[in-house]
Amino acid sequence: MAAVAALPVSLSGRFKGSFAYFTIKDRLPQILTRVIDTLHRHKNEFFEEHGEKGVEAEKRAISFLSKLRNELQTDKPVTPLEDELPDAALWNQYLDYQRNLSNGNGEPSWFQSPWLYVECYMYRRIHAALAQNPPIDNFDVFKEGKAQNFFESQEAVIALCTYFQELLKNIKDLDEKQLQEELFKLLQVSLWGNKCDLSFSAGEDSSQKSSPLQSLENMIPYILVNDMEKLWSLLVNAKKRKTEKNNVRVDIILDNAGFELVSDLVLADFLLSSKLADEVHFHGKSIPWYVSDTTKHDFNWTIKQLQSANHMWMSRCGINWEGNLKKGVWVYRDHMFWTLPHDFSSMAEVAPDLYADLQKSNLLLFKGDLNYRKLTGDRKWEYTVPFHQALNKFHPAPLCSLRTLKSDTQAGLKPGQGEQIQASEPEWMVNGKYGVVQFDAAL
Repeated sequence: MAAVAALPVSLSGRFKGSFAYFTIKDRLPQILTRVIDTLHRHKNEFFEEHGEKGVEAEKRAISFLSKLRNELQTDKPVTPLEDELPDAALWNQYLDYQRNLSNGNGEPSWFQSPWLYVECYMYRRIHAALAQNPPIDNFDVFKEGKAQNFFESQEAVIALCTYFQELLKNIKDLDEKQLQEELFKLLQVSLWGNKCDLSFSAGEDSSQKSSPLQSLENMIPYILVNDMEKLWSLLVNAKKRKTEKNNVRVDIILDNAGFELVSDLVLADFLLSSKLADEVHFHGKSIPWYVSDTTKHDFNWTIKQLQSANHMWMSRCGINWEGNLKKGVWVYRDHMFWTLPHDFSSMAEVAPDLYADLQKSNLLLFKGDLNYRKLTGDRKWEYTVPFHQALNKFHPAPLCSLRTLKSDTQAGLKPGQGEQIQASEPEWMVNGKYGVVQFDAAL
């Protein structure tokens, strides 16, 4: 056996001046401050709904979050979770694992430990602040921001729904070349829809204002790895090999609610309508996560909003999509694993049920930056290390990452490609301007 090369180091706040460092120093405290403000603003509502109990719960949640913010800003050790939620034991085991990794270099802490771990841990603690304080335990502190992002992206949503409904009228008459062109367009809309990310902007407005279809041509040079052809071949071949028994299934591991989610739903509808897939499974988050990530509530809410919109093509989309869910050709699932700190190379061990489910898919589409970070272990990879290698044995099925770059990890580039962009644009890995459609065929 050839010796296995050691994995590169994790991105972490201990690298002063790195994007991880600035995120932990500036962005994460801003997000916590917003969460605290949101709870303050809803004080009257909690009182109207739950009386004094609601106000008491709000005060307790705020003091829990203020303490969390202080721990973060002063680089305190990461503490075990003290709640009784179903995933608490797994989190605390993971903390032990981090303790063993630090080789006696002190306790895992906010700036010293891997960025991926402490950032996920912050969102899990935000969840605990509410979950431990009934009667406001079901309040999603990020819900307003997600709804606002959706409403502020109305024009883009209308443009996309209109384009798509017009396309459906003639979809039966399209030849292979035309179908391929449409697939590539909608993949790009879904890719760039990932710019609308509220955790990246620390909750600032990040809605999609203009028609997402107009600028696609100009954006092609910003796709650093473009494996759309490989996706097309995979889907066309799966369709040809299809028998009565085995449906072609595509899974979309969702990222943000708002405009990005609508772009994912349009892509999913296209896959069904063009007969490139027979069923689409969506995977969302089981708790509010990373400010704008999609939960089951966001998923259903979005479809309802579209259904009841006073725009013909928006409501047609909403009605059709509700129908897809009822018929079972669309399935929404969430699993606790997506909101654990583990990267995906641990999935087979930590969540064997989820891994086994993904193995039934013909194609997994992973949306967004956090999924990319978890696919590649959020490490300082050499740019030219093959994507397959960076996945570190995570190969349940052929998979593709649709991601705009918002963190400084990237594998699978051509020799010199990263350095060349770095020379003219030092911020290229974190400014959301570049994207990848990066495919791995599995084993």
